[in-house]
Order: sequence, then C-alpha cells, then structure tokens
Amino acid sequence: MNVVERFIKYVKIDTQSDENNSQTPSTQKQFNLAREVEREMIKMGLTDVSLDNNCYLMATLPSNIDKNVPTIGFIAHFDTSPDMSGENVNPRIVKDYDGKEIVLN
Repeated sequence: MNVVERFIKYVKIDTQSDENNSQTPSTQKQFNLAREVEREMIKMGLTDVSLDNNCYLMATLPSNIDKNVPTIGFIAHFDTSPDMSGENVNPRIVKDYDGKEIVLN
C-alpha cells in the first residue's frame, strides 16, 4: 500500500470528536483509526506498540544504524472536528487542478 492509498483509507474512518464530552477521547470512534494504525505499526515492525484507554498510541521504531543517536517522538491526534460529520467520507484525488471550484458531494 502506498502513502496515498493509506491516507485515503484513513480519511474514510469516522473519527469525529464531541465538544460536549470532556473525556479523552471524546468519542469511541477515534479508537477505530487508532486500532488500524496500531495494526499497521505492528505489521511495519515497530516495537513496544501500545494503545491506552485514552487513545494514546505509542511505539518504537528500532534504529537501523550502529551509531548512538537520540530517540525522537512524533505526536498526532485521531479526532476530526465536531463541526462536520465524519460519516460516509468519499475522498478523491483531483489531478491537474485548474484552480476552479471543487464541488464536494
């Protein structure tokens, strides 16, 4: 799967947040994407993969060099805005965009 295919797969997963819920995550739907990314991390060979009850997904990418280098971390979130529905999202790639309006439907 290439990066575009993976991105398309991710954006089809409803992760809409709920601004009226103070829990983390604000919706259980956010775990749907987290679990998918968790599976892919394991498949890619990351180690120490763990997903906690707050939907924090952590993993280690083992070094592939002999030199002692610092460990770095990346942080992202799984939720999307509560202002728009995350259901039935049908992403598409617009090739050779001409600057005109794109109808979203």
